[in-house]
Amino acid sequence: MDFKKFIHKHILKRNYYRFGQCNRCGACCSKIYVNHKKDIIKTEEEFEKLKKLHPFYTYIEVIDKDENGLVFKCNKFDKEKRICTIHKYRPAICRKYPDEIIFKMGAVMSEDCGFRFEPIESFKEVFAREAKKHKKDTSL
Repeated sequence: MDFKKFIHKHILKRNYYRFGQCNRCGACCSKIYVNHKKDIIKTEEEFEKLKKLHPFYTYIEVIDKDENGLVFKCNKFDKEKRICTIHKYRPAICRKYPDEIIFKMGAVMSEDCGFRFEPIESFKEVFAREAKKHKKDTSL
């Protein structure tokens, strides 16, 4: 295993490499879910309480609700200029975007997004490792 793969997989605990850069499409600023205490915000009552805890919650507004929870959009994205009006002071959730956790939540990235993810291990590598484990387990 090469050094880069080792660092990402075993130290950073990642499954994907992230490539690209923001192209200012704004897709990540709309139709977003927000996690709080390891769960997606589900009710407007919960959201109202959270708005008092952190300024970030005042930047977003509810636009929908689905089976996962509330769906938000950020009111700090200027669609005409295609910029975040608080970019220098944006919250951590925005600074980290996109994080591979979005895949674990079932999300997909916009086709317009300038970022892309590639698996750290190929399917062939994962399959070979699992086959080796299975062979070892069945030989005991």
